[in-house]
Amino acid sequence: MYKFLILIFFSISLQAKYTNCTFKNEHYSDICKKVVKNGVNYDYANRFLLSYFKTQKFDEISWKYLQPRHIKLHKKNEKKANNVLVKRISQLMEHLYKYKNVYDYTEKEYGVDREIVAAILLKETNLGKIKPQHDAFIVFNTIVTRVEEKTARQKWLLKMGKTNMASIIKHCYKAKLEPEECNLPSSYAGAVGISQFMPSSFMYAKSYKGSVGDLTKMEDAIVSASYYLHRRAKYDTLIDWSKMPDMVEVEDDWYEYEYKHKNASFSYKKGRSGKKYNCYACGKENLKYLDTYVKKIMKYNNSSNYAIGVIRLAHDAAKYNQIND
Repeated sequence: MYKFLILIFFSISLQAKYTNCTFKNEHYSDICKKVVKNGVNYDYANRFLLSYFKTQKFDEISWKYLQPRHIKLHKKNEKKANNVLVKRISQLMEHLYKYKNVYDYTEKEYGVDREIVAAILLKETNLGKIKPQHDAFIVFNTIVTRVEEKTARQKWLLKMGKTNMASIIKHCYKAKLEPEECNLPSSYAGAVGISQFMPSSFMYAKSYKGSVGDLTKMEDAIVSASYYLHRRAKYDTLIDWSKMPDMVEVEDDWYEYEYKHKNASFSYKKGRSGKKYNCYACGKENLKYLDTYVKKIMKYNNSSNYAIGVIRLAHDAAKYNQIND
């Protein structure tokens, strides 16, 4: 009986016509107005935001992992992940060899090092081997319908959730998908594809040979990650690895510094919100060249440990190439 009533509601919603963005949930109204302003028609926007299969389902696992105590644990685990991944350099080299033509293209087109992009893809999804277990829209809908607006982080989460919900609606509208057909497998944080793009970054999805980028395809993930760094981080010059310090030594020293100093950042004294940090690299001339690229990687993921881990992997891969040339 319950399933029957849902089907009736679904069929009625398909027949209904909507001409405004009036919802009991004011955040849905904001999202609707935003997508309509960007070319989505009222009817599609309303049907999407009234869909039982999209807005009445919630991701409990995602919600749990997005709580502050789990975020702190994730940051600690980032170090462990870095230590594990350095043992997979041979796997990284096999990947670089397999997709050599794609990396030749991206280095020439965007000036982004192949080792950096490969390291990012290794960290994000183990080069596509980690399969997504969540639905991006449901992840963000859970945030938007549950988060309170008390702290700066909560306000940021709400804004981020609404932005990404709007991006998914626009994406699916352009793809001519019905709301119930619009399923984007994602991480618990709502990131999509091998390169783990947030929906708000879909404009950076590029195709290697086709017209539309598919982030579930390795070739397109490589090109898209390269293009993203090129545009968002102004990454256009390949690294001169001879100018880099000993990354093993730097990584170990950075971890020790972070352990001893509260609110440590590798590159910054102050965040965009005005929060002050203990800066590790600031004022150190021997780290100036490295720091330039750390800041670029942090445009992809705003974590010092993430950026250092990526450059350490890329450094090991470049060193491996030099030894075996």
